[in-house]
Amino acid sequence: MTGFITALGISFAVIFVAELGDKSQLMALTFATRFRPLPVLIGITVATAIVHAVSVAVGYGLGATLPTGWISLAAAVAFLGFGAWTLRGDKLTDEEKEKANKTTKSAIWAVGIAFFLAELGDKTMLATITLATQHGWFGTWLGSTVGMVAADALAIVVGRALGKRLPEKVIKYGAAALFVIFGIWLGIDAIRQLTAA
Repeated sequence: MTGFITALGISFAVIFVAELGDKSQLMALTFATRFRPLPVLIGITVATAIVHAVSVAVGYGLGATLPTGWISLAAAVAFLGFGAWTLRGDKLTDEEKEKANKTTKSAIWAVGIAFFLAELGDKTMLATITLATQHGWFGTWLGSTVGMVAADALAIVVGRALGKRLPEKVIKYGAAALFVIFGIWLGIDAIRQLTAA
């Protein structure tokens, strides 16, 4: 049970932070200006659950075949990369904004399909794969899914209430700093494992 709680907590925290200021969070905000919040959240939840299930399967499979010291080292490098990626930032292209605004299908289908496609290869998917190499699959899947949905729900609520986004620089620097901290922590753990072997 402790392993499940650890996987749940770490995955929730990492993916929540990764999602702040991400392209899919901006998409959630855009969809929320066109549709009611509940269908948007349902679409996001379904798409996220599917993408993160695939991510966890890939990560868990890798974790079973690779030595944990090298996995920790790769995870450390990945998280430092996620920090740099977060500093670079994400923006919706004009085409993505247009798709979000012109959708005439059911809101749940429109949001679900858009989020599924946006998340393939995104940093939150890669972070989930990385987490699944080191933690239990169910806790990682549940934590990463809930973390992403919570971050997108925050964007919807704040965006609708205030009529504008959170300050982008504060989010960007805060999220990048947390990724670097996770990266350093994983790097220290990797060095400890590799030198003990």
